Amino acid sequence: MAALLETDLPFPLFRRGKVRDVYDLGDRLLIVATDRISAFDCVMPEGIPDKGRILTAVAGFWFSATRDLVPNHFRGDPSWPAVLEPHRAALEGRAVLVEKTRPLPVECVVRGYLAGSGWKEYQAGGAVCGVALPAGLRLADRLPEPIFTPATKAESGHDENVPFARMAEIVGADLAARLRELSLALYRRGAERAAARGILLADTKFEFGIAADGDLLLIDEALTPDSSRYWLADGWTPGRTPPSLDKQFLLDYLETLPDWDKQPPAPHLPPDIIAGIRARYLDLAARFGISV
Repeated sequence: MAALLETDLPFPLFRRGKVRDVYDLGDRLLIVATDRISAFDCVMPEGIPDKGRILTAVAGFWFSATRDLVPNHFRGDPSWPAVLEPHRAALEGRAVLVEKTRPLPVECVVRGYLAGSGWKEYQAGGAVCGVALPAGLRLADRLPEPIFTPATKAESGHDENVPFARMAEIVGADLAARLRELSLALYRRGAERAAARGILLADTKFEFGIAADGDLLLIDEALTPDSSRYWLADGWTPGRTPPSLDKQFLLDYLETLPDWDKQPPAPHLPPDIIAGIRARYLDLAARFGISV
């Protein structure tokens, strides 16, 4: 089973991200989710077969399930222009047309559990992005309330966690408050629906953009296994990393490699790791009843 690592369509390339190839169609953008996978800000040499289709289906599910909370860039005419018809077979299931926006230069991260960079910050100073937390928390502990911990978006290198006050300086106080409110509401919606399916939504990140008419839109992806930590509820025990249905399986493998310094070029992935990632992504989609 081959993975799609790159597209080459006869349209102006708007940007090629770690996972998605974005083309400019004039009044809209065509976003194509490839099967590339990244970790530690490096794109792996091998892709994960069907990953792009899984991400597109999961994001579409959540964009629909949260439309009452905030509009997203999928709004508008869903029909495909005739110019895309010759490429429909290659794009089916992994491409979407979206409204153009001015992306905001921050990532809106919400954490309901202590993990990842949040756990490291807490160990160092008892707080995450300036949000003080109770003493004595363990890895994977549930937080008293979900917390909003924004980050700046880096064009190269790692994103940087920043206090809310810094985010307010970047985008303005009123917009920052609105983004925090929306992000927490989106997280709670996702966590509630995940819990009903035996899954814990540990944390997630959202991106927003401003449309031409001034509307604030949810953009990029939403609550996918690329942008979220999903843990199996029946395997959750504070003090250790629970079994997950996201990229953690890949990260755990990469951490075992003594000769890789987390800088490009990324190491090759063995077949069992590729199969394990694919199985976890498919499992997550199936638990939400999402067809891929």
